[in-house]
Amino acid sequence: MPTHSETKELPYTAQQMYDLVADVGSYPEFLPWTAAARIRSDEDKGDHRVMEADLVISFKVFREKFTSRVQLWPARRKIDTEYLDGPFKHMKSNWAFEENGPNCTVHFHVDFEFKNAILQGIIGIVFNEAMQRVVRAFEARAKTLYGPVS
Repeated sequence: MPTHSETKELPYTAQQMYDLVADVGSYPEFLPWTAAARIRSDEDKGDHRVMEADLVISFKVFREKFTSRVQLWPARRKIDTEYLDGPFKHMKSNWAFEENGPNCTVHFHVDFEFKNAILQGIIGIVFNEAMQRVVRAFEARAKTLYGPVS
């Protein structure tokens, strides 16, 4: 079961990075292998929001839709995602954003396994590189939205 954890220091605020990752509907604009996104529901629970979202992932000849529950914790600047339906045996990811002076420390963790052994094998070969590419895509999106930092 592949897992990937990464901590990065970025020259943006924790709120900016939280808002960027929380904007699931915009993922197809910048996130590798994300062909489409649809927010099925978005419910305010007081101290947090719960979204259900469909993402279509496209990788080589594979194209799969999956549904996730995304819990957004704005006061804590944390985002937890759990898999509901689709091509995975399981999938969970977590984001946390901490102010660190003028910068933000971003913590990212993902753990997943595909049901399809062929797809799991393909992903397994390039998994860490793929996850680093995903994190870099969020960094590039921050630069696009918030401007380069001098």
